[in-house]
Amino acid sequence: MAAQTTHLIRFRRVLVGVSAAILGAVALFFLAAWIGSAIPRNGDWREPAGGVAIMIETNGVHTAIVMPLVSPQKDWREAFPADALLAPSRPYTHVSVSWGEKEVFLNTPTWGDLTLSTALQAAWDGEGLLHVAHYVRPAPSANLRELTISHAEYARLVALIERNVLPVGERQAYRGYGDYDVFYDAPGSYHLGNTCNQWTSDTLAAAGIRTGWWTPMAGGVMKWVPES
Repeated sequence: MAAQTTHLIRFRRVLVGVSAAILGAVALFFLAAWIGSAIPRNGDWREPAGGVAIMIETNGVHTAIVMPLVSPQKDWREAFPADALLAPSRPYTHVSVSWGEKEVFLNTPTWGDLTLSTALQAAWDGEGLLHVAHYVRPAPSANLRELTISHAEYARLVALIERNVLPVGERQAYRGYGDYDVFYDAPGSYHLGNTCNQWTSDTLAAAGIRTGWWTPMAGGVMKWVPES
């Protein structure tokens, strides 16, 4: 009986130790994300008086870059044809582009659908996937913030996003969450150091726009885009 009690005490100690280690790792991750997102890239950048109006959107967890469907710099209709949508005939004016993990995108329409195995796979070695949504005259809001960038910056932004767009014949399209969005195969490997929100900030930073250094959380991206 005494031996069983000793083993039980040891098991409880190990369990407490493992739990404390996991909680500590999670706390360290969030602390690092908070600090990393507060460090600016392109810190001297300011919105120009004129240029191209884009938007940065979030659902609280995931971020995306919203751009004019057609502009002098780019016509996105060839890369993202409306006939891939369930509702192709609407007068779309903007396209929202984001990058993320394939299994999470396709198999977790709600967070209640996310399984532990899918989350662990995505955290270490996930496949890239583009999410493309089409909008009709989107109105700015707290979760859809407008940002004016120069024509040169927008041209760079377009070129950066184009690197993630596979030719039509080399990609598969997957049904989206609604009748106005679609998923496409995309290059890149998803992991904790290269998340969907990091993709957003890396793309903005490479185009010359101010954003945070390490932004695994959506709030780390949005803090750099003031509400209108």
